[in-house]
Amino acid sequence: MVVRQQRCGGGALAVCALAVAGVMTVATGCSGDGGGEGAGERAVPREGPVGSPAEAVRGAADELVRAGSAETRTSMETAAGGTRVTIRGEGAYDFRGQLGRVKVVLPKDAAGADGHRPITELLAPGALYMKNRGAGVPDDKWVRIDTTALEDGNLVTGGVTDPMAAAELLRGAADVTYMGRTELAGVQVRHYRGTADIGRAAGSASRESRGALSAAAKGFSTDTVPFDAYLDDEGLLRKVRHHFTFATEGPAVAVVSTTLLYGFGAPVSVELPPEADLYTGRVQQGRSGPEAP
Repeated sequence: MVVRQQRCGGGALAVCALAVAGVMTVATGCSGDGGGEGAGERAVPREGPVGSPAEAVRGAADELVRAGSAETRTSMETAAGGTRVTIRGEGAYDFRGQLGRVKVVLPKDAAGADGHRPITELLAPGALYMKNRGAGVPDDKWVRIDTTALEDGNLVTGGVTDPMAAAELLRGAADVTYMGRTELAGVQVRHYRGTADIGRAAGSASRESRGALSAAAKGFSTDTVPFDAYLDDEGLLRKVRHHFTFATEGPAVAVVSTTLLYGFGAPVSVELPPEADLYTGRVQQGRSGPEAP
């Protein structure tokens, strides 16, 4: 996937489309450990799935809604010009209400210092709320971003791919290949690999997800996204990894977004902040990154 070119200022490598809506300027020399996407996987004897691979993957979002909720861990790894950075998140998501709460941990800076506090993100249909947003935002205020106005529909901007959006994107799955069975964190799963068309996914998505995915379909010059999806024997999506590539003024930026789901049925409580708690000023540009959209 190639997104329309975005300008990034400063001498250091900056990833404008990433890092929690521009929270972080990535300096050359930062590194991550890859997010551990392969941790816990163990190959088991191959066994064919029931139905076509594409049908199984396209129905993943519906199965999550039936499950109701889940706990989640996420990682978003960027790589450009020899620099590799990983942003991590952990929280829970209500698939019926399409509401989630995730604590996002930013990587250390180039000197190895922990210069950023964890950011709390609330995920809601058409909106992303962030606390501890960065320079210039009072500690008791939230920043709200309209995800339908983002060029990527918040598939990567927040540093976390909304779990429902990650599943809804699979509605556009095509050229899906069944790769065999494996074991993921002690659970038997089926591994599928293919590509997802964002425009097709937006047309089939739920009403709540359609706006953001439609924005992404318009914002990307090429909307085909390679993916790896892992479904258990009940059809529940246990893990999905999407591969994005952005074109910038410098080296191309590769982004690998991984979402792990477990603890299905866990209680999830998300209370969106009232208008009085929203920050409406401009976010200062500085050590924490460029201004918010």
